Amino acid sequence: MAQTYQAQVYVTLRPSVLDPAGTAVRSGLEHMGYDNVEKIRIGKYIEVSLTAESEAAARQQLDKMCDQILANPVIENYRIELQAMAAA
Repeated sequence: MAQTYQAQVYVTLRPSVLDPAGTAVRSGLEHMGYDNVEKIRIGKYIEVSLTAESEAAARQQLDKMCDQILANPVIENYRIELQAMAAA
């Protein structure tokens, strides 16, 4: 029987990729007096609810989604947190 899963996907730029948005935010914070901020990296947070036959099947489907549309695997890394939802 299929189970409903809730996933949180965190997408971040690879460390070797420049982050102009993070640089701009850091500069803005510095101008506001937050001169102790050394580095900021901007990323994305995505929530996905899906049904699958198993946790492994859900994770496999999420990996495929991330590789195809949710993240750009050339310049971004992603991390998935997955929980089974309680039956209503």
